[in-house]
Amino acid sequence: MNKKQVGAWALFDLANSVYPAVIVSVVFQVYYIDTIVGNQDSIGDWWWGRAVALSALVVAVSSPLLGAIADRAGMRKRFMGFFVAMCVTGVALFTTLGPGAVFWGAAIFVFANVGYEACLVFYNAYLPDIAPSDKQGWVSGLGFGVGYVGSALGLLLAIPLIETNIDLVWVMVAVFFILFSIPSFLFLPQDQASDVSVGRAAWWGVTNLLKILGEVLQEKDLRRFLLAFFFYIDGVLTAIYMSSTVATTTFGYTQAELVYLFIALQIAALCGAFALAKPTDFLGPKKILSGVLVMWTLVAVSMGFIPTSKLWFGALAMVAGFGLGSVQAASRAFMATLIPKGKEAEMFGFYALCGKSSSVVGPLVFGYIAMASGGNQRLAVMAISVLFVVGLGLLRRVNDPRSAA
Repeated sequence: MNKKQVGAWALFDLANSVYPAVIVSVVFQVYYIDTIVGNQDSIGDWWWGRAVALSALVVAVSSPLLGAIADRAGMRKRFMGFFVAMCVTGVALFTTLGPGAVFWGAAIFVFANVGYEACLVFYNAYLPDIAPSDKQGWVSGLGFGVGYVGSALGLLLAIPLIETNIDLVWVMVAVFFILFSIPSFLFLPQDQASDVSVGRAAWWGVTNLLKILGEVLQEKDLRRFLLAFFFYIDGVLTAIYMSSTVATTTFGYTQAELVYLFIALQIAALCGAFALAKPTDFLGPKKILSGVLVMWTLVAVSMGFIPTSKLWFGALAMVAGFGLGSVQAASRAFMATLIPKGKEAEMFGFYALCGKSSSVVGPLVFGYIAMASGGNQRLAVMAISVLFVVGLGLLRRVNDPRSAA
């Protein structure tokens, strides 16, 4: 492995991780729900769930096509740069928001979130290029581990800004993302020259969508894994997207306490990513994923029975956090082992398709159950456990190349 490329790749995980931690999970989520919309009768949860679902739908529909275009035109890094710029621009525009800007806030968030999620398609596609198959679990875990350092650092930087001028939080996130992503654009493998222009590649992609889909369906274990991933990652992403509102609404966390909780959560996720990185290569990602999904199922069910206590919720969150790092790292490594050479961005586009199309369903179900049950968020969290169980059952049908080896 080229250590400089691996280091630059991991630093991009550090760069982009400030966005989901500060924007999606903690500060902006609560700011949008409670300040911009107001959360009487869970109406803020309703708006937030639909904004998350819409952005996920856009990414789900476009990612396979964008990945195929990037592979064919040899423009993976340029596509990644474009969507980073899109995300950063959207975050900068958060400074124009205030109470009552419900539609504008949702629109800007969707714009920024699409940029963030789309850039990860091309970033993930570098994993098979920079690491051999027997090291991909370790490298993937390294990326997520470093990423959780970035999440914790971003939250620490946000703490003093929340109390003084919240607009400075959005500026900090944009600058942080740009600064730490620079090494990846300098040192990751350059785009390969191609005689196919982006226009021709786009036309080919649009007119050959069924062929592109057929390439995935021909790979038996790949399609089986993506189906399993569709279900269990829906539960994971729904938990991430809705965790702040559960902590504040049901368990009474203040904004400051929520930030400290999520800093601790990033540390737990970092420990999980690093602790299970080498076992992912040694035992195979399938075994690691299966164990973690059992743990997440127990966490989701337990949410309905723990006392209404910040301490109990925090302890359960730490257990989930330990599994968060490993489930994401092992999933990425598993996917990388199943991809045919030369189709990395295209196939990781389908990886995003399954992940984001599934996360259209989860937040909507969460919001519906919470509203229909009179604001009972515990019941909504417990419902998520079904997604982990279904995903685990489908995962058992996938052959793990690492285990076979």
